[in-house]
Amino acid sequence: MADAKTVLEFVKQHEIKMLDLRFTDLPGLQHHISYPIGQLSEESFHEGFGMDGSSIRGWSAIHESDMLLIPDPTTYLLDPFTEVPTLVMLCDVVDPVTKQRYDRDPRYIAKKAELYLASTTLADTAYFGAAAEFFIFDNVRFDQREQHGFYFIDAEEGRWNSGREESNLGYRPRFKEGYFPVPPTDHYQDLRTEMVMTMQECGLQVECHHHEVATGGQTEIDLKYDSLARSADHVMLFKYIVKNVANQYGKTVTFMPKPIFQDNGSGMHTHQSLWKEGQPLFAGDGYAGISPMALWYIGGLIKHGPALAAIIAPTTNSYKRLIPGLDAPVNLAYSRRNRSAACRIPMYSAAPKAKRVEFRPPDPSCNPYLAFAAMMMAGLDGIQNKIDPGRPMDKDVYDLTPEELAKVSSMPPSLEDALDALEKDHLFLLQGDVFTEELLSAYIDYKRTEVDAIRLRPHPFEFALYYDI
Repeated sequence: MADAKTVLEFVKQHEIKMLDLRFTDLPGLQHHISYPIGQLSEESFHEGFGMDGSSIRGWSAIHESDMLLIPDPTTYLLDPFTEVPTLVMLCDVVDPVTKQRYDRDPRYIAKKAELYLASTTLADTAYFGAAAEFFIFDNVRFDQREQHGFYFIDAEEGRWNSGREESNLGYRPRFKEGYFPVPPTDHYQDLRTEMVMTMQECGLQVECHHHEVATGGQTEIDLKYDSLARSADHVMLFKYIVKNVANQYGKTVTFMPKPIFQDNGSGMHTHQSLWKEGQPLFAGDGYAGISPMALWYIGGLIKHGPALAAIIAPTTNSYKRLIPGLDAPVNLAYSRRNRSAACRIPMYSAAPKAKRVEFRPPDPSCNPYLAFAAMMMAGLDGIQNKIDPGRPMDKDVYDLTPEELAKVSSMPPSLEDALDALEKDHLFLLQGDVFTEELLSAYIDYKRTEVDAIRLRPHPFEFALYYDI
């Protein structure tokens, strides 16, 4: 693992001029501050760099705003986008008075989750592999004022643009038929490849890339799984690279889960497994080749699914995607192969190391540090309490009769309902002090401001429905 001396030697070798320190706020947006490289020394990795935490969403109050950023030497890389050679490092956030890690630092929560896992002796490593989908647009306009509110999306690949004169060669995916078309219907093969090549230059391991189901340039790039905190680090770097490569091509990317009406939304299906001493623990001789531990882990995800929703699908827009019968699994059931179940057990390989659980309700608007930690805590609760997930749902959930469907629990229909569920069901998150009551309270309060903001504003479609009432 890299240390301070490794980083400083890298600085000399690459004649680096600037230092860029990064951290993530509670909702999941990354922030940065830059210094001339001469400010970096071995002592910096212990003493840190001062910053004001009061202006960061969901963080400290103005009277306790001073924070320290401690660079993590294992995360260093050369920024592929800056004109001046710039060293990037992720930081741990520390209280300058107590010298303790800051409880609202999402990265700290992910690391606490890993420590708690080890303390249980059930496993020593949680592996996470997330496939974050996103849209590539040419232009987006949006505004909200007292007397108007609108959004307008322009996408070269948008089916709704078939009639426009400019840049129209006629090859566009049909709604919900964008899965795996070859170019020229797939407009973004070269752009996605550029994204992948940049990711590899930055140390990320990419498994594949492809066009997704929706029109409007919906894309998926799959990263190789890694340990919980490192995988969350990789998602943040993934987003940074995707947005900046698109920007260089004159495009814009959004991880907003449901930007297009009547087409598929973007999910972040998350593959999860527990290992101990280098051995996979989810392989067995039970249903779909999984172990009792894996089945109980699924039981925890299903039981706590409504509460998890507030963290893994954390925006009001998330629930435009999580609609029964449409493009995302809202019914909390499990199955092998069946993608209409919230928990899927992939059957691509019978190898023990490939046995894992894929949880499908999360979307890429979530904070990966919080989301991965929360899902693992739910799974551990399932193992510790041997929660039975019931019988598998190998039948298409969308084809169930009303009587059958009534027996299957489901994800909440709105962010407000998800926050209510989290308020009622969060003891499993408090184990090992991974999440704290104070942190969850601050998170819920912040998210309720988003719910209220949407509730207060007239929706454009309300004018179509009610203007002449």
